[in-house]
Amino acid sequence: MQLRWSHAVIKVRNMETMTRFYMDVLGFEVADRGPLFGDSGPEIVFMSQYEGDHHQIAFVEAREDEGPSNSVDHIAFRVDGLADVREMMDRVATCPDVDAGAPVTHGNAISVYFKDPEQNGIEVFCDTPWHVQQPVIAPWDPSLDDADVLKGVGDTFAQKPGTGPMADYIGDRATHFAGRTSK
Repeated sequence: MQLRWSHAVIKVRNMETMTRFYMDVLGFEVADRGPLFGDSGPEIVFMSQYEGDHHQIAFVEAREDEGPSNSVDHIAFRVDGLADVREMMDRVATCPDVDAGAPVTHGNAISVYFKDPEQNGIEVFCDTPWHVQQPVIAPWDPSLDDADVLKGVGDTFAQKPGTGPMADYIGDRATHFAGRTSK
């Protein structure tokens, strides 16, 4: 049996603020919404931006605590490239109640981290051509062009143990998982 990521459901305090942020800033659309238990219970809103998934994220208006989220560090979304990561940084920068975000790289990804209006952590990232043994972190400069960003990331992690082409790592993992037996 292979488990594949499907979706996350997050308890929220303010459904409209959260729904609007995920629509306007992250580009999600509401797929469905209604009471969680038929005609009663808290509202649930299902959101997606991919035709193959009814929902990638859902919100239930059932969060009781007033502090920042403390159960999940962050949720992550993969995008196609650096232009998308930069676009997300620009979108987040226009949100008055959201910090501008932190541009970091883990060698295998180029990311921006920020928090939504209820302080849930979000990472938006694109892949790099390298596998880098984790955990590692370094800043990257969004003002550089794509080639210079990739060169900088490559130079930063090239000598770290476990660094190599991502294609080799994926091939090794495919071989490993192919050897597993279903139960």
